[in-house]
Amino acid sequence: MMQTDTNTAIRTDWTLDEIKAIYYKPVLELIVEAANIHKIHQATGEVQVCTLLSVKTGGCPEDCSYCPQAARFHTDVDVHKLLSQEQVLTAAQRAKDGGSTRFCMGAAWREVRDNRDFDKVLDMVKGVNDMGLEVCCTLGMVNEYQAEKLKEAGLYAYNHNLDTSEENYSNIITTRTYDDRLDTIDNVRKAGISVCSGGIIGLGETDEDRIGMLHTLSTMVQHPESVPVNALVPVKGTPLENQPLVTVWEMVRMIATARILMPKTMVRLSAGRERMSVTEQALCFLAGANSIFTGEKLLTTPNPDFDADKAMFELLGLNPRKSFKEETQNVC
Repeated sequence: MMQTDTNTAIRTDWTLDEIKAIYYKPVLELIVEAANIHKIHQATGEVQVCTLLSVKTGGCPEDCSYCPQAARFHTDVDVHKLLSQEQVLTAAQRAKDGGSTRFCMGAAWREVRDNRDFDKVLDMVKGVNDMGLEVCCTLGMVNEYQAEKLKEAGLYAYNHNLDTSEENYSNIITTRTYDDRLDTIDNVRKAGISVCSGGIIGLGETDEDRIGMLHTLSTMVQHPESVPVNALVPVKGTPLENQPLVTVWEMVRMIATARILMPKTMVRLSAGRERMSVTEQALCFLAGANSIFTGEKLLTTPNPDFDADKAMFELLGLNPRKSFKEETQNVC
């Protein structure tokens, strides 16, 4: 689709030069442009509230340099096997009571295997879906058959982050390829499941790497419905434990650029939010973020709790987005 109006057109043909021109704008000018586009395509003041639960923690065979759940790294993560359905449904109810409308389940697997654990996850998906929550999973790589089984169970969204640019990818992960990531996203899309895919900044990448990742996301045949923007939370024992923290302005620049490139996408302010002040988070919302994770933990790293986020919402005049909003609008 060729550009006709910067503020209204949904494009999947962005060039690297065009994205660079947006990304490198003066930050205040960038925020204003992103805010204007956000107002056209999104309900201003509405934020999707999600909760993420680790249903199987640690022992992962991958070598993702940022991840404390990799078996080869010596971290303080407590390894535990797959939670029971009762434990998961209890956590989902607590999240719903706290105001979440999307419940995400993560398992430290390289890939899904067709075994009893996968059958248990399918039952978890069914149970959470029956509670009226949008259900999301991040379980590693999935094939077409597995994606279809998840869809049948009621899965609403699947998270599979690109993490970084294709050029930088092998510096961060060697146990799978960038194409493996893209194949899983394709399998999820074919099954009719909403795609959640973003990345992490602060891995030691360059601005060009950040632009490259945004280029891959924004030139997919269909933009991901959700794009998480994570700031690295360095964990002792991982290869990236000494990486400097990213600034709020780096997060704002990524969020604003993502909003301009993908106007209808939910842009999630994800990992790293726990160390941000309310003022810094407000800047991110102004720049186009309209989704957050809430609850005490984000898999294995700290995250603001429900009460803190409720107070922030009241202060900033934000409202939680309802579950299944797109489907409800389509029916109406």
